[in-house]
Amino acid sequence: MIVAPGATLGVLGSGQLGRMFAIAARRLGYRVHTLSPDNDSPTGQIADEEVSASYDDLDAVRAFARRIAVATFEFENVPAATVDVLSDAVPVRPSGAVLHVSQHRAREKQFLDSIGVPVAAFRIVDNVDGLRAALADLGCPAILKTASFGYDGKGQVRIGRPEEADAAWASIGGVQAVLEAVVPFEREVSVIVARALDGTIVDYGVIENAHRRHILDVSLCPARVAADVGRRAVALARRIAEAFELVGVLCTEMFVTPGGEILVNELAPRPHNSGHLTIDAHVTCQFEQQVRAVCGLPLGSTTALGPAAMANLLGDVWAGGEPRWDAALADPRVKLHLYGKRAPKPGRKMGHLTAVAATVEEAEAAVRQARERLLRA
Repeated sequence: MIVAPGATLGVLGSGQLGRMFAIAARRLGYRVHTLSPDNDSPTGQIADEEVSASYDDLDAVRAFARRIAVATFEFENVPAATVDVLSDAVPVRPSGAVLHVSQHRAREKQFLDSIGVPVAAFRIVDNVDGLRAALADLGCPAILKTASFGYDGKGQVRIGRPEEADAAWASIGGVQAVLEAVVPFEREVSVIVARALDGTIVDYGVIENAHRRHILDVSLCPARVAADVGRRAVALARRIAEAFELVGVLCTEMFVTPGGEILVNELAPRPHNSGHLTIDAHVTCQFEQQVRAVCGLPLGSTTALGPAAMANLLGDVWAGGEPRWDAALADPRVKLHLYGKRAPKPGRKMGHLTAVAATVEEAEAAVRQARERLLRA
């Protein structure tokens, strides 16, 4: 069923991903309502209506559902009961089944393993004794990650020696977790795909990512990987989207080893930070694809306008006072995207810079230099 322009789209979550979704939706003629516990949020500033309520407030969720034509999400950690209430009233895209898998690392690893997608060696652990046994099995170093509610490096700890098991278990709060073998990777990459109601899939190729303090720092498109690696990475992302019967956007984060092996690390069934450069660098950005997919419209072209780069702007940029926006934009290739967040904090994503250039190296230099110029001496 097509949800035609003029209808109201509901988005759960109200951060920058919802904001950019709302911008794309309104450009296509849709109205947007957002629900989250926040107010004057990045999404709420763009939406037609902002509902401030807990995701567990099912009466508020029912009232929200009565005023929208279709529901989607800007993050995965939505309670199952909330999804059930929405599903009783309107189409939910992506489905609750997709969220159920992707919001829990253990279920996600098991799902990927079940469809033959390569992942790092892992063990699911429920207690400290299980952690000790898993370390004996996988060896050290290893990474312990909480099964739920982890992002940007939160909820995880590196274990260098078996003797660190007790402290590591205590540091994550003693909750169910996944222990993963450390992967000696050469590059971190991601592939963003969109899948329509009719099963059509489009992709943006492979995006190369560099992290700093476990937070995405810079993304480059196209990634500097061998052609064969690129084809295999895209094929894996498409396989996952098909196995999910996804309707929406999916980001698959992967490691590429020095030998060209690809291991899938994490999934995000929504637009992703690494795809923000698609706004300026592609015919149809990831957010418009999300709108098109959840509304049952044909997907747009993913043709690139040129090699591109994105640099995140964290709250640290404000440490010396108001950033020098004029200096950053002195390079006419550089685009500035700010998210409307009220208070900059260290590590908080406040915006990003993008550039399109003749090569990815030129684009990367442009955004890095522009970010440096933001800082006051």
